[in-house]
Amino acid sequence: MNNLLFNDSFINGEFYSTEKHFSVDDPATQQSIIMVSDIDDDGVHKAINAAHGAFIKLKATNATTRSNVLMRWFELVMQHKQTLAELMTKEQGKPLKEALGEVEYGAGFIKWFAEQAKRSYGDVIPATDDNHRLTSFKQPIGVVAGITPWNFPIAMVTRKVAPAYAAGCSFVLKPSEHTPLCALALAYLADQAGFEKGAFNVLLSENAKMVGELLTESELVRKFTFTGSTGVGKQLLAQCAPTIKRTSMELGGNAPFIIFDNADLDEAVTGLMGAKFRNGGQTCVAANRIFVQRSVLDQVVDKLAKKVTALKVGNGLDDATDIGPLIYPKAKQKVQELVADAKAKGAVQIGDNVELGGNYQAPLILNGVTAEMDIYHQEVFGPVVSIIAFDEEPEVLALANDVPYGLAAYFYSQDLKQIYRVSEALEYGMVGINEGLISNPVAPFGGVKQSGLGREGGHQGLDEYLEEKYVCMKI
Repeated sequence: MNNLLFNDSFINGEFYSTEKHFSVDDPATQQSIIMVSDIDDDGVHKAINAAHGAFIKLKATNATTRSNVLMRWFELVMQHKQTLAELMTKEQGKPLKEALGEVEYGAGFIKWFAEQAKRSYGDVIPATDDNHRLTSFKQPIGVVAGITPWNFPIAMVTRKVAPAYAAGCSFVLKPSEHTPLCALALAYLADQAGFEKGAFNVLLSENAKMVGELLTESELVRKFTFTGSTGVGKQLLAQCAPTIKRTSMELGGNAPFIIFDNADLDEAVTGLMGAKFRNGGQTCVAANRIFVQRSVLDQVVDKLAKKVTALKVGNGLDDATDIGPLIYPKAKQKVQELVADAKAKGAVQIGDNVELGGNYQAPLILNGVTAEMDIYHQEVFGPVVSIIAFDEEPEVLALANDVPYGLAAYFYSQDLKQIYRVSEALEYGMVGINEGLISNPVAPFGGVKQSGLGREGGHQGLDEYLEEKYVCMKI
């Protein structure tokens, strides 16, 4: 099917097989794509040791050398973008056109950090007396371990591995057991691009707890990076504490999307469609609570309903598909439970919640959502729009901020003074103003409060993998 389809973990530049296997399934058909080997304890330790050996070599290389290797990786990913996109659609389910977009987006991180590798600047510090010279410079932190989720199986990997390599760090990756195939393909292409052997290891396992414990307890692992739920992130942070690891965490969100009555309503609805329905709503920055000023509520709902009811649900390999399947049956079950709870508590459904079979979920609008409903407080991770009416700006800001999360927020307004006020008042790490798609490799991605620690992308993304060393020299 695919010349980048592999079924074993990748350690020290070689595939590593075990006797135990598990199935990677196509969410569209619920049929097995391939059986892959499940890593054992010895394999995890072998990967950590391989990464440590690679780090010893890699930290001695110069920035231009690492930059050139990353550029070759970028070129190989782009050369194989169709194959990678098809592989992604098979294991993750998103429409092929979205998968192609993700390959290019993910490759953008590789290219950006290939350039940033040469921009890891230090400082000359003005001396406080005539007898000393003060400087600082940056060095790679060491072996990095990471766990990535299933919803963006390429971009979530490249935005971690590329800056690590650019900084001079090696990496041990545990991808989601639902979407490990893209990670293997990326590691293989990185090896072909000239990565130091052992600099990018991929561990396949259904037992994330076991792998996570071994990675977090290792003294050789000096940095841990995770993208996933806040609950798991808290657990991993606790596990990293005994060895005082550097951590970066991109955790859950509950993104508000605010439409003020002075907004261009057509643009707002178009932006909402992208922010809500990309990847079937299965994104951490998906618009989750849609606040609409009451004076334009009916107009917005009417415009939105026309677009939502026109969406086509189906296999991601079908060109006509707008929304692919949810990742697995429990994801669909969660959406159905949230919808049922909201309707039982007074929300009005727009759209037919028809049973499509398998992992497919029909797109819906729920109007009249309130804080008493579970869907108000939880990430939906599905194609359901929750509409909440509001009257005044202070009211909606209080509602938008009244959650423990602070990843992404969006609002539409044509009032410049309001734009400044609201963008500064929203307690979120990222804010989209009159735009529903805000992710960009050149900008820092990350949240505040319980949505995480650290930033990925931008020049800040490189610093996550560097330590600053201060040097005081007496002359």
